[in-house]
Amino acid sequence: MLLDTITYFALPVLGFSFLLVFIRLIMGPSIPDRVVALDLIALIIIGFICCYALFADNLVFLDIATVLALIGFLGTAGFSYFLHRRAEK
Repeated sequence: MLLDTITYFALPVLGFSFLLVFIRLIMGPSIPDRVVALDLIALIIIGFICCYALFADNLVFLDIATVLALIGFLGTAGFSYFLHRRAEK
């Protein structure tokens, strides 16, 4: 009962934060702003997956969230390396 209430509260908050971060992705004046926005979108999607896993009582989705977190981290590290190399030239 309490877990369902927390899930019903967390999903709209995640949806609103997704909207705000998507606006930052579209408007973001620089490339680093957009990279951070993409990383936050990946984290918000991980939050959605975790909330759904708790709501559906199916913990297999947490494995998917872990893989998505690893891919998001590698993508952010790759973008930061690219921006660092581009700034040196």
